[in-house]
Amino acid sequence: MKKLRNWLRGPAALAALAGVAAAAVVLSVAELIGAFFTARATPVIALGSTFIDFTPPWMKDFAVTTFGTNDKAALFVGMGLTIFALACVLGVVAFRNWALGVLGVLGMGAVIVAAVVTRASVTPADSIPSLIGTAAGLVVLRLLVARLWRLKSFPDAPADTAAKGIERPATTRRTFFAATGITVAAAAIAAGGGRFLSAARSNVAKARDSLKLPAPARAAAPVPAGVQSPTPGVTPWLTPSKDFYRIDTALSVPEINAQEWELRIHGLVEQEVRLSFQDLLDAQLIETHVSLTCVSNPVGGNLAGNAKWLGMPIHDALKQARPKPGADMVLSTSIDGFSASTPLEVLQDGRDAILAIGMNGEPLPLEHGYPVRMVVPGLYGFVSATKWVVDLEVTRFADSKAYWTTRGWSERGPIKTMARLEVPKSFAKVPAGKVALGGTAWAQTRGIKKVEVQIDNGPWSEATLAAEASVVTWRQWSFTWDATPGPHYIKVRATDGTGELQTEKRADPVPDGASGWQSVMVTVE
Repeated sequence: MKKLRNWLRGPAALAALAGVAAAAVVLSVAELIGAFFTARATPVIALGSTFIDFTPPWMKDFAVTTFGTNDKAALFVGMGLTIFALACVLGVVAFRNWALGVLGVLGMGAVIVAAVVTRASVTPADSIPSLIGTAAGLVVLRLLVARLWRLKSFPDAPADTAAKGIERPATTRRTFFAATGITVAAAAIAAGGGRFLSAARSNVAKARDSLKLPAPARAAAPVPAGVQSPTPGVTPWLTPSKDFYRIDTALSVPEINAQEWELRIHGLVEQEVRLSFQDLLDAQLIETHVSLTCVSNPVGGNLAGNAKWLGMPIHDALKQARPKPGADMVLSTSIDGFSASTPLEVLQDGRDAILAIGMNGEPLPLEHGYPVRMVVPGLYGFVSATKWVVDLEVTRFADSKAYWTTRGWSERGPIKTMARLEVPKSFAKVPAGKVALGGTAWAQTRGIKKVEVQIDNGPWSEATLAAEASVVTWRQWSFTWDATPGPHYIKVRATDGTGELQTEKRADPVPDGASGWQSVMVTVE
C-alpha cells in the first residue's frame, strides 16, 4: 500500500492523468467537429463499430446473453475503460520519452482514422474530425507533460527558495491539477456541444414525427378477442414500440433523410430498379401483425416481440426487377454495412414479407430502421430483418455471404418452435395453493397448436391457449397450478401447428438459434 501511495504521489501518476486529459481532448474535439460530418465518423462510434465487426460469434453471444439489449452500453463501458488504460500508458511513456509518446499517439490516431474510413457510407473527408482531434490531443499532452518536466526538476522545493536565490518551479502540483481540470472540463463542454450541434443540425426526427402514413390497400386482419393471456404479468400481446427489443450492429442510429433514401435492387435481375421513399408511399401497402425473434435469444429469453407493420410487399418490388433463373438469395444491406441473406423463395411464396415503413400505427422509430426496414415472417432477424435497408442484391448463396454468415452463423435461419414461461419468474417465491402460470409461445408461419406444463418430473399437462391471431404471430397461454410447499421445477414445451413437438435437445444460439425446454425453479411457501 505504501508503494502504491508513493506512486500515486509521484510524477508517473500525474503523467498518466495528463494522458487521460489528452485522450479526452482527442475524443471531444472529434465529437465537436464530427457534428458537421457523418455521425459514424466520430472515433468512439467508428472504433466500437469496428470492434463489433471483428467480434467472434461466441463473444457476441455472450454479450447478448449477459447484457441483453444493454449490450451496446456494456461495449461503451468496456471501450471507455480500455481507452482510459491506454491513455494512462501513453501519458507515462510521453513523460519519460517524448518521441515514443508522439509515436504512440500518432499510432492510435492512425487506428482511429482507419476505423473511420472503413465504415460503410463514409468518405475520406470524414476522417477530418479524428485527425484534428488527434492533433489537439497531442498539443494538450505536450503542454501538460512540459509542466511535469518543470515540476520534476524541483520536486520538493522549499517555500523560501526565492529568498535563497533559487528559481521557483514554473509549475506546482496545484497548478498542474488546475490545468488538467480545466482541460477535462473544456473537453466535456466540447463533447456536449458536439452532441447538441448534431441534434440541432439533424431534422430527421422532426421529419419522422411529421410523416403521415398512407392508408393501407390491405388493412391488418382484426385481432380476435382473447389473444392476451389472463395471467397477470405476462408480456402484452402487442409489444409497444418503445419496448420492442433492439439487437443490431449500429452503435449510432443512422439518421436518413427519407426524401433522399433510395433502395437499389440489382444483381441477377432482368432490370435494375431504384425505389424512392415516395414510391413506397404510393405503392399498394399492406398492414400485418408479425412477431420477430432474434437468433441470439436464449431459451426463455425476451429477444422477441410482436408488432403491427405497414409496408410494401417485397414480392412486388422484386417483380419489377424480375429475378433471373438460378438466383436463390437476396442479400440485403443497410446503410451502415450490415447485410443479411434471405432465401429468394421466402420472399416470393406469399407470406407477408414487406419493406416496412410503419410500426404500430406510426412511422418506424429511428432505432427500428426509419425510414425503411425489412420484416420477413418465419426467419430470425439476422437473415431477414435488415434495418435502414438501402440495397437488395439478387444473387446465390454459393456466390455471396452475409455479415453473420462470414462469422460462423448459418446462412438460413428458420425460427424454431419455442415456449416461454414468464410468470412466475425463475427463483420466485409463491404462496401455496392456486398459482397462475403464463407465458408466450411461437413458431412463426406454423402457429402454435399446444403448450404443455410439467411440474418436477410429473406428467405433462396441457395449458389453456389464448386466441390465435395468425400463424405469424406468437400465441399466449395460461395454466393454474395447485402448488404445494417446497422447491419445484416447472418446464414448458410447445407443439407447432403441423403437430411437431418442440425439441428437448439443448442448443446454443450459434449457429442457427437456441433450442430446448425452458426450466424454472420456484419456491412455494
